[in-house]
Amino acid sequence: MNDFSQYVPNVTFEQIPIKNLVSNQEYQRNLSFKHVEKAAKDFNLYQINPVKVSRRNGVNYVFNGQHTIEIVALVSGSRDTPVWCMVYDDLYYEAEADIFANQLKYTRPLAPYDTFMANVEAGNDRQLIIKDLVESYGMFISSKPCTGGICAVAALEFIYNKYGLPNLQRTLNLCIGTWEGEREAFSANMLKAVALIVSEFEKNLNDELFKSKLGKVSVREISRAAAERRNGTSGYADAIMTYYNKRMKVPLHSDKITRKLVIYSVAEIKESMSET
Repeated sequence: MNDFSQYVPNVTFEQIPIKNLVSNQEYQRNLSFKHVEKAAKDFNLYQINPVKVSRRNGVNYVFNGQHTIEIVALVSGSRDTPVWCMVYDDLYYEAEADIFANQLKYTRPLAPYDTFMANVEAGNDRQLIIKDLVESYGMFISSKPCTGGICAVAALEFIYNKYGLPNLQRTLNLCIGTWEGEREAFSANMLKAVALIVSEFEKNLNDELFKSKLGKVSVREISRAAAERRNGTSGYADAIMTYYNKRMKVPLHSDKITRKLVIYSVAEIKESMSET
């Protein structure tokens, strides 16, 4: 008979009150209370993973799941609340640190497309509405850049969440009508830049004039112009408004959008730093 014990961790599963768990190891990242509060608002009992615990000298040291226990404590309002723990009795401190550092080394994170389509299969309204809107224009949600497909699903969700469905609809209408399905017109930067402009200028922005003037400029040219100004969404928005205002007797200007461009730049820099 085959012995598979070497492939099965030697652990026990126990319900341990949060007050009896210790999670202040030096190798762990700092606890993010912002993350805890955000997750607590969308608490889902079925999404709680077992907490990994190393029991050394009778003390239960958490080496994976410190945010989980704080979320449960916040939602339940008590540190007497028990959580399921996967308890190891044969680890030492350095081994815990090594596991913590390398636990995600061979884990493939979910891509925004995967998460989006899973939400569609789950019947969640937000993703179904976005999918139906995209398909109403004869396009589709795609996992990679292709003709007729939009793969920047995170940008679509961002626009929907920040500005609402009417803005997303108008943004898609402008991008499709202006660049006639050009693949690069549906990048995250382009979509978010157009959405920002639509949000700021609203009725003062002439859609037909936008399509006429920007339609003479390739997305690649806008991309190059954006790179000369500033990185990311803010650079694209700045470049688009420059082309739109060209030869206009009364160009559209707004101190508010200038401030928004600065805010976008700062936010994107922080986002890029958090991903490194």
